Amino acid sequence: MDSGEFQLAPGARRIVVAMSGGVDSSVVAALAARSGAEVIGVTLQLYDHGEATKRAGACCAGRDIRDARAVCDKLGIAHYVFDHESSFRANVIDRFADEYLAGRTPIPCVQCNMGPKFTDLLALARDLGADCLATGHYVRRVEGAAGAELHRAADPARDQSYFLFGTTQAQLDFLRFPLGGLPKPRVRELAAELALLVADKPDSQDICFVPDGDYASLVRKLRPEAAAGGDIVDLSGQKLGEHRGLVHYTVGQRRGLEIGGSAEPLYVVRLEAEAQRVVVGPRAALAVAAARLDGMNVLGPLDGALTAKVRSMARPVPARMIGDRLVFEAPEYGVAPGQAAVLYAGDRVLGGGWIAATEPALAAA
Repeated sequence: MDSGEFQLAPGARRIVVAMSGGVDSSVVAALAARSGAEVIGVTLQLYDHGEATKRAGACCAGRDIRDARAVCDKLGIAHYVFDHESSFRANVIDRFADEYLAGRTPIPCVQCNMGPKFTDLLALARDLGADCLATGHYVRRVEGAAGAELHRAADPARDQSYFLFGTTQAQLDFLRFPLGGLPKPRVRELAAELALLVADKPDSQDICFVPDGDYASLVRKLRPEAAAGGDIVDLSGQKLGEHRGLVHYTVGQRRGLEIGGSAEPLYVVRLEAEAQRVVVGPRAALAVAAARLDGMNVLGPLDGALTAKVRSMARPVPARMIGDRLVFEAPEYGVAPGQAAVLYAGDRVLGGGWIAATEPALAAA
């Protein structure tokens, strides 16, 4: 790899690197330093990990900051830490809790990218006089005929394009993703070759501010009313049982319903927040013909053949946009309000939006 991976314009002199303390951003910083440009590492302190884990001495956020600083010291580049904890709490954590209360399934990683990571970091990078902001995300920035385009990573197992659909064109013009063309094992090899202390550091898992995976506990702490119970009903409204809070359920869920007597497996079909009801039905009731999207971000033409991805781990499926409606070529399953629908033309990200409502395929038939 060379400085061309940073797509620097002639005369460019300064690269700001978003550093999380992990192997990916550390390798980006090292590659940037090799380019000959002045490099500045920037880390956002976003939350108190010790408080999140309820363990004395647990301070992964602090350790990550120390790791980022140690890498910068080794590379001989400046490193700055900015406290954005209050912004992260308001724009990501509180919204995460509110979405669950409203019966939706949130994606805090997208909100983080749209807020603290890109909006705030880009502003900081510009204030520092940078020519670009480089990150360790696994996506590709491709110069197209009409300007910069966002594309899937070369390694499909690491692709993060679903979480970056909200990247605006202005942000994309300023961003660089040097790892988008590499598989993760090669990135770790580069870290070892560069003798970076984080070469063997494990990847972060799950949602950063819920390290133990207990989303319900966090939401109940932030919003005690989330513990309110209610009825579990079938599609006709007949009561089948009771639940202990909507926060414990998501669309498509089968396990943990604790109801019996049905001839076939039952799944969560929808959550009715106002009535505090969990509606369940057979798997066929999960089939969705279309979804209404709001908060659209457009990065390319939406009037041709496209595919849509409605969950981070889902395969893109053929669909088309009609106004604000995403219409699937075949019934799609697991489409949940609160999640994102990301649109593609081949490997190119055309944009996407938030799933506001769904249209059942059974009703459309």
